[in-house]
Amino acid sequence: MICHLSLLVVSSLFVSQCHGGCAEVDSMTEAVAGGGFLLGCISCKRREEVSAQATVDWHFKPLGEEEFRHIFHYHHPNAGILHEDFSERLEWHGTQNSDIQTGAIYIHNVTFNDTGTYRCTIHRTLFLSQYDEHVTVEKEVELTVVDVANPELTAVISEIMMYVLIVVLQLWLIMVLVYCYKKISEEHETREARKALKAQAEILESKDYCDGVQLE
Repeated sequence: MICHLSLLVVSSLFVSQCHGGCAEVDSMTEAVAGGGFLLGCISCKRREEVSAQATVDWHFKPLGEEEFRHIFHYHHPNAGILHEDFSERLEWHGTQNSDIQTGAIYIHNVTFNDTGTYRCTIHRTLFLSQYDEHVTVEKEVELTVVDVANPELTAVISEIMMYVLIVVLQLWLIMVLVYCYKKISEEHETREARKALKAQAEILESKDYCDGVQLE
């Protein structure tokens, strides 16, 4: 019973659970020159059951400058690139309906001139039973453009912890299997010993019976 329970626990550790709903995750902040980059912007509604519609605007402030430039506007289903520096380089990667919660855009062919601060502004209208509520959410991303990608420290730590966990689980599983093997072997030896004692007792009883017959 213990062995089966232990193996069940090991198996359950490798099963991932999926959770629905919206989760706000920060955007990555480092892009590689010449490649593509996803500028993340997520703003979850406070109440999922309430219908809503939203528009998204992106502004960009280059490194060393003070003013933001309006570079992108999305109002489902239309997307517009508003600055020549990003002409044909921006692509909508957000929610594909008017109830926008993800306002991400993708930058193609990233250049060093793309280094700076990006501001995502979500203008949301919540259609409540008594009135409409207007909410504005702003999120900023500090983007750095590099020649070669550097692994994120959190990603490296997560990968190391994953390998450590795998090794620990494998060692634990080996210990469980060894324990189960020993327990099964002990039970087998105990059964064999009982059989031997029973056979020996039957032989002794048979011998006593034969001796009794001879004496008569």
